[in-house]
Order: sequence, then structure tokens, then C-alpha cells
Amino acid sequence: MSDFEMIRSEREGDVLKITLDRPERLNACPPQMADEIFAAITDLGGARAVLLSGAGRAFCSGADLATNSKMSVSGGDRAFGSLSHHYNPMIQALASLPVPVVSVVQGPAAGIGCSIALAADFVIAGKSGYFLQAFANIGLVPDGGSSWMLPRLVGMAQATRMIMLGEKIPGEEAERIGLIYKCVEDDALESEADALVQRLAQGPTVALGAMKQVLRDGLENNLTATLAAEARAQRRAGSTQDAVEGAMAFLQKRKAEFKGA
Repeated sequence: MSDFEMIRSEREGDVLKITLDRPERLNACPPQMADEIFAAITDLGGARAVLLSGAGRAFCSGADLATNSKMSVSGGDRAFGSLSHHYNPMIQALASLPVPVVSVVQGPAAGIGCSIALAADFVIAGKSGYFLQAFANIGLVPDGGSSWMLPRLVGMAQATRMIMLGEKIPGEEAERIGLIYKCVEDDALESEADALVQRLAQGPTVALGAMKQVLRDGLENNLTATLAAEARAQRRAGSTQDAVEGAMAFLQKRKAEFKGA
């Protein structure tokens, strides 16, 4: 287990498990926690999937406005610096990881916590989980990339509702409107998430990473650019050992055993 103060990071087989670990503060995220998440995912150490969760009864209640440290996020100029130098690099790194990321939400995923959760490729929430853009309630604007993510996930009308009205979106509704992958009973949350992340970790890692890149680029590109990007990604994926294994498994009518290379 890596030596961090605000998160736990440990490798279990092919999965890197990162746990936000300030349960007494509902895992509120000061800049130091953002830096630790960034550090943990910068060196995957060969991990083929990432599982991101929160300790205790929350995923993350947002930025820690009450911290007394010199890295506090309160105040306009200080918030600008915290976003530019701590939170934004973490979100960018999380969203662009070359391996699949699964986030597990129980309790609140609020403010920057909502952005952290939604930066994953798959979001599984328990029925206790909810997603909250609380900024309008405290006179601030969305951050952590939520202004970019939300319209692409749920459309402009629902994104505007979340951002301007500051209403909680419960896990079940989040699944219904397409904000997240799945909502399950709280007591099934851990097993569902583990099963999904293990499935992803056993997949064709290079191809999955290329899929992530093509999907995200496709949100900005036109059809011509996307077709070219798919062709480049296919060239890379088709040159892997996993592609050979996948073809052989198909011909031999057996399950492929991917190695991530």
C-alpha cells in the first residue's frame, strides 16, 4: 500500500484500488487529496483497471471549504489557483487514463466529488448514493469539468437543472437519465463493482484504452476525423498479442484469455 495521508492506494492483482479516506469529513477533498489521487494514478505499475471508492458512508462531499491549511480552496483567487494547479490536473489525468476506471458511489458525490465520480468510465451507485451540483446553493459555478461532462451525459436540459437548481439526483434517477452506468442495492454495491472491475481488468487492455480515447475524441470531432481516429486505433489494437488471442479464441470457440499486451 502506498504512503498517502488522505487516500489509500493498493494493488490487488491487475486492479489498482484507490479509496478516498477521510470518512470523518465525508471524504471532502482538499487540494492535497487531489494531488494524492493524481500521484496514485500517474504510475499504474502495470494495473489494467482502476477502482475508485470512498471510505465510510460517502463517496466525496466536495471540496473541503473548512480546511485551515494553506491549501484551502476558499476565496476566489485561491479557488482559481486550487483548480488550476490541483483539481483540474487530477480530473484530466483520471479521465485520460489508458485503462478502464470504475467509481463506486455511496452517499454523496457532491461538487468536485461529483466530477471525480463521473470522470470514470463506469459509475455504479448504491441506492443511498446521490449526485449533487451544489454550486448554485453557495454562489459559485460548476468546476472539475462538470460543465463539459453533464451536457454530454444527460443533455442540456438535465444538465441545466442539476447546475442551476442544485438538486440532488438519487442513484436510481441517475441511472434512469443516463448519468451513470448502474444503480444497485447498497449491500450489493461492493460485489457488483468488484465483478465489473475484474471483468475489465481481464479484457484486452490496449484495445480498451484505444476505445476510451476514440469515444472521448468523438465528442468533439466530426465523422471524418472520427473514422480516421478509429482506423489508427484499430491499427494499434490489431498489432497486439491480445488481438491474435481473440481471433484464435473465436475460431476455436473458446473464451479468450487476454494478457493486456
